[in-house]
Formats: sequence, structure tokens, C-alpha cells
Amino acid sequence: MKRTDETVGQLLQQARVSKGLSRVALASELKLPLRHIEAIEGDDWASLPPGRPRPLARQLAERLGVDLEFHTGAFQIVPGVPELEPSDPRRERLERVVMGVLTVASALVVVWLVVPGPRLGRKPVPSYLTTLPKATLPPPPPPSISPYPVLGELLPEAPLNEQGALLSLRAMDTCEVRIEPQPEIGGPPVSRTLHVSEPWRLRVKGPFTLSLENAGVVDVEVAGRRIPHGQSVGEAWTGRFDAQGRWLRPGPPVLPKDPPVPDDDEDGAKP
Repeated sequence: MKRTDETVGQLLQQARVSKGLSRVALASELKLPLRHIEAIEGDDWASLPPGRPRPLARQLAERLGVDLEFHTGAFQIVPGVPELEPSDPRRERLERVVMGVLTVASALVVVWLVVPGPRLGRKPVPSYLTTLPKATLPPPPPPSISPYPVLGELLPEAPLNEQGALLSLRAMDTCEVRIEPQPEIGGPPVSRTLHVSEPWRLRVKGPFTLSLENAGVVDVEVAGRRIPHGQSVGEAWTGRFDAQGRWLRPGPPVLPKDPPVPDDDEDGAKP
């Protein structure tokens, strides 16, 4: 029965002696310095180069037929980094198979997430976009039938139609506006205070009179024609328009004629 307290150096020395080899012959065969053989058999690991005790002991054991794996306790005492375990072909093949299976499974998961397909038997969640009826636009409001539509009513864009002339006012400052129909048309006057950049569009039927208290800040357009009233800021202006929206400009003032001068010959005494 083998001793369990034998060191690696003692095991190697016994194996060398049993084979009838001298230290010199063994050192010459392995091409190692004789002092390395002596240090290994004497367990003098400090005399060996750093990092070489375990490789040299394994080399010497392979030559002498000593199984250091069988003497694990003794070989663990040898200083140095333990050698890596020899590769196992079966283990490497199993690792490659496992990695291949994981790669294929990952690719299938990515395809299932990216490519649209059936929902695995689940019913799609109803969306309010599919349950609600299609939106329909409400019908446009009918055109105003009043001769004086208020702000916000639908006004046809034609400059002139059966409802009257289109009157468009836009103020750059506050201005009082008054629209009076001619007596032959009848109807109440319409008044409004315009503010900054506030448009006012309406239809006026028949002849009418337009009055502006601050005419210089108001742009006036009647029946598609701009009215150049020529007033300045703070000046009032009044204009008359016919049923077609034409501006009835006042003509030049008519001066009274001078009385005839009597003839002196006719009024004088006869000779």
C-alpha cells in the first residue's frame, strides 16, 4: 500500500531509481540542468525559475511514468498556477449545440415581434376609430334672406346679387359706422362700432348712405370696388350709393349767377 505522505520529489526519485536512471542521464535526456533535477527530487521549489516548478515536475513525471493526478494531494503542494484542464471534445460539442439552439430561438423571437401576423387566437381590441360611424360634414347654412345680415351669417362672395351689394369694412382703429337706407326703400338704420383689425361684411339692398366718424382709419369696399374717400384720421365722411353699389360722388358746387348789369343808355334820359 502506497504512503499518502510522500512528496512529489520523493515519488519522482523513487521512480527514477526503480528505472535505473541516474540524475545526470535523466538531465541529459530531458535537456534540463542537473540542478533542476536535484531541486525537484529535494522538493526545493524555490531554487527553480518562477512559474516553472509545476511544468518541470509534470515533464519529469511523464518521463518516469508517475501519474500526478493519482497523487493530487502531493502535487497541490507544488507552487505555481494550476494548469488548465484538458479540453473535453464531448463537452465542447454539447456547448456548441446549446449555443446553436439559443441562436435559433432568439432569431425566431425577433421575427415574431417584427413581422405582423396572427394574434395567436386573441381577438383584436376594438378601437373607437372602427366603432364610431364615419364623420359627415354638416350641410352649409342657407344664405341670409335679410337685407341687413348680422356678423357671422353666411354671405355669398358675389359683389352684387339679389340680396344687395356686398359692403366690406376693416378698421385700423375705433370708428363708429352708420348705414341708413333711402326713404323709398325703408328699413331701420344699422350702426356698429368697429375696433382694431375687426372686419365687418354685410349685404345692403337698395340705395343707402354710409357714414363714418373716423373715416381715415377705415378701408371701405362696396360691390367689389374700393372707395377712396380721401379722409384723414379723425375726420368724418358720408357717402351715398345707389342700388348697384356705385358711389354717387357729389358734383362741384353750383355758384349763383350774378344779376345782369343795367345799360346806362337805356336808363338815361333821352336827348
